[in-house]
Amino acid sequence: MKFQVNGKISQIAHNSVSLKTSDYHLSCLGVCPRRCSCNAARSVQCYRITAVPAGIPAATRLYISHSKIKRLQISDVSGIAGLEELILFSSGIEVIENGTFRALNTLKSLELQKNKLTQIPGSLPSNLEVLKLSDNTIRSIYQSDFKGLQKLRVLEIQNNLITALPYNIFSPLFNLQSLNLDSNSLESVSGPLQLPNLKHLSLENNRLHVFPGSYFAPLQHLQFLSLMGNLLNKVPQELPRSLLSLNLERNHIKNLRFEDMRHLENLTELFLSANQLSSMDGAQVLSNITILEVAKNRLKAIPLRLPSKLQKLDCSNNLIPKATELDFQGLLDLKHLFLDNNVLSFFEDGALQKCLQLSNLALEQNLLTAIPLRLPDTLARLDLKGNSIEDIREQELKGLNLLQVLNLRNNRISALDGKVLECLPRLRHLYLDGNPWNCTCDLLRVKKLLKEKGTDVRSGQCAEPAESQGESWMSSRKILQHCKDSPYSTDNGKEVSQSTKLNEKAGTKIHMDDDDYDYEID
Repeated sequence: MKFQVNGKISQIAHNSVSLKTSDYHLSCLGVCPRRCSCNAARSVQCYRITAVPAGIPAATRLYISHSKIKRLQISDVSGIAGLEELILFSSGIEVIENGTFRALNTLKSLELQKNKLTQIPGSLPSNLEVLKLSDNTIRSIYQSDFKGLQKLRVLEIQNNLITALPYNIFSPLFNLQSLNLDSNSLESVSGPLQLPNLKHLSLENNRLHVFPGSYFAPLQHLQFLSLMGNLLNKVPQELPRSLLSLNLERNHIKNLRFEDMRHLENLTELFLSANQLSSMDGAQVLSNITILEVAKNRLKAIPLRLPSKLQKLDCSNNLIPKATELDFQGLLDLKHLFLDNNVLSFFEDGALQKCLQLSNLALEQNLLTAIPLRLPDTLARLDLKGNSIEDIREQELKGLNLLQVLNLRNNRISALDGKVLECLPRLRHLYLDGNPWNCTCDLLRVKKLLKEKGTDVRSGQCAEPAESQGESWMSSRKILQHCKDSPYSTDNGKEVSQSTKLNEKAGTKIHMDDDDYDYEID
């Protein structure tokens, strides 16, 4: 090389090393292949390539995605020193040569999601801790696939075409902690499942009818089990005592014997929605349950004798006609109650008075004709959309000083007294659209109050009088003009001339057609 030196190098006249700059660029790691980026953390990322680039610098992480690499062989990765994490995502891989990854002694995580693999790669390195093979076309798995993987902690094979799990299939995986087999075509399993350190097991969206009696017995450290979306008609037997969360949603369970589950003393979450339950009693034996979801069943009554530590109860989309104080006896910690989409026509006054933590009450899409009386003063959100409520009375909302969201959409309300809103000092969101409003001058006082409160309002349209039909009562110029001499109008015609600005002040928002709403509360 020839240099012109003037206290520093200013020019390179000749470079004896020839590099194709279209294929490589310099990085802090050395030379980085084309269509790749390399950084100081020894991470290499490549996109839209047709082969694993040669000459990849020493890296701990190699990420290749959205590429067209049909075949992967030993020579493609054997020269990458110190590789700990290899991700080949959505790269069109159909075949991986046996032993391709064997020499990668430092490899801890191998992710091959969204490819076209039909089998698990052979001879995987013994130091592997994470193996992800979701979204391929794997039809069968064998015990030999996992030979020597004693350090494997996470195995994900969801969204494949596996139909069966042979006996002892996972026995080499002594230290496995998380196993995901969701969305395969599993019809049968053989057990027991010998994974003594497993904590998370998910078998969602398969075709499983039944489990062998002792299938779950060895899983003495299992905390999270999801069997959602199968064909089970009863709760599996011998579930491990260590369970914290059990998901049995979208099965065919008709009967439930909580006595058979009494040993699940650590269970805090139970999900039973979208089954065929017509009744439920005795859940109090699961004394530590805080979340119970039984939506989309055939329940004709709120479950009796519920666990006293319950914080969330979801009984929506059932056939429940009434709610009484007895239904909620002892639920001092209840915070979220969902009874929407039932046939509720009776809600006993003060039924929830002893639920001293209740902040969220959903009663939409029922047959209620009035807002229930003596609701807990802890409520922050109250949803009564789609009932048959005709009037809003002050006594119904009095004392709800923490209420932030009130949804009265699609009822039969035609008038609103401003005194009602004075009971709600923290109201942030008010949904009134879908009601047959009689747009008289009385509504101007309500409008003025909402403006001062800065409440986000979906006001709805006028049904009466005829000349105002179809107009929003929060912004109608006709109503303002008609009522310009009303005592509610502070400056006669001035309010009419500024009607378009009236609701932009103080943060007030008008929404007439938006059916989506934000239930966020402080």
